[in-house]
Amino acid sequence: MTAATKMTGKIALEEHFATEDTLGDSAEYAAPGAWSTLERRLRDVDTERLAQMDAHGIELAILSLNAPGIQAMWDARHAIACAQRANDALASAIARRPDRLAGFAALPMQDPDAAIDELRRCVGTLGFKGALVNGFSQAGDAETTVYLDDPRYEAFWGAVASLNVPFYLHPRDPLPSRTPIYEGHPWLRGAAWAFGVETATHALRLMASGLFDRYPNLTVVLGHLGEGLPFNMWRIDHRIAKRSDGIPTKRPLADYLRNNFYLTTSGNFRTAALVDAMNVVGAGGIMFSVDYPFEECGEAAAWFDTADIDGRDRLKIGRENAAALFHLPVAAR
Repeated sequence: MTAATKMTGKIALEEHFATEDTLGDSAEYAAPGAWSTLERRLRDVDTERLAQMDAHGIELAILSLNAPGIQAMWDARHAIACAQRANDALASAIARRPDRLAGFAALPMQDPDAAIDELRRCVGTLGFKGALVNGFSQAGDAETTVYLDDPRYEAFWGAVASLNVPFYLHPRDPLPSRTPIYEGHPWLRGAAWAFGVETATHALRLMASGLFDRYPNLTVVLGHLGEGLPFNMWRIDHRIAKRSDGIPTKRPLADYLRNNFYLTTSGNFRTAALVDAMNVVGAGGIMFSVDYPFEECGEAAAWFDTADIDGRDRLKIGRENAAALFHLPVAAR
């Protein structure tokens, strides 16, 4: 596929914006000298962003709040207020360009009941396509972390299942106080390594908790071609099967990855990794994404449009899977 025949109509769904409440969270992830550009792009929703989408064949983007965002706001009342402001701002932007933009809800997981209320408001009133949560939440104080397999979230997962909307589990860095292994090696934090390890482990906790046995229709989305899980699932299940420690699941964890998860290409533009993920979950379980503005639309599109995969699979991954999963208002091709 040449530049002249690049794929158009792509749908992207790990694409971020920031509010005044969360903008500063992203400063540490900017390359040296690049914060001014990243800041501008995070603030922008429908100007430069749409120009980038137009230039690289992206028809529609589902937007979400930057990380760690609401999950780092340990005071529940503050988290609730900031989530509502972010969701209202996103809804206003989508209303200006509903043909090009959609949204994921930001949720105050510090208060599970409030998170349920906000999810229902965002899906039922604002028309959002699901939720994106940035990993564990700090709750009550800055050092207390709560993961999504905690029993306090049982009613929340029931609400997600009843609404039948996807849930995007997005990375965040582990707390420095909990992970001394990164001391002296700051380059291993963030997207280079710590994001993937943290999020893959969180996803495994959800699988191993029996969550998907209790709610078999739940759909969770993971970015970056599955945070390394497709490559590692055989060994994970192989070693778990060697132990009799009462894991509360009915099936091997790989079954949940195949049946309850979708993966996106966000920030992982390597064909061998894509093919490996396709071998594990199938082309029907993968969706195109960029991770804009932390990654470049041009780099993502140039790779994906020319990746050595079957053209029918390219259409599924680039467009059709997302259109079907999120019931998006795009024309069939």
